[in-house]
Amino acid sequence: MAKNAETNSKTTKSKASATTKKKGGIKKYLKDLKSEIKKVVWPSKKQVINNTGIVLTVMVIVGLVLAGIDTGLGAIVNAVLNMG
Repeated sequence: MAKNAETNSKTTKSKASATTKKKGGIKKYLKDLKSEIKKVVWPSKKQVINNTGIVLTVMVIVGLVLAGIDTGLGAIVNAVLNMG
């Protein structure tokens, strides 16, 4: 019986702390969000263009490598299948 009462008091405490954490709500969240956005160091336009070029170049290279691997493996599979 005492164990049940102890469990109920823990449940009540956790519910109380959960409602306490909700204070401020969306208004506080948006205020904190605004202050965090001000702390962000945004890249310059030149950096964005440079990084975009690097990403596109790497994507093309990886695509070509994967196409080459796919073509090579496809040729090997066709050769093995045409043996018999």
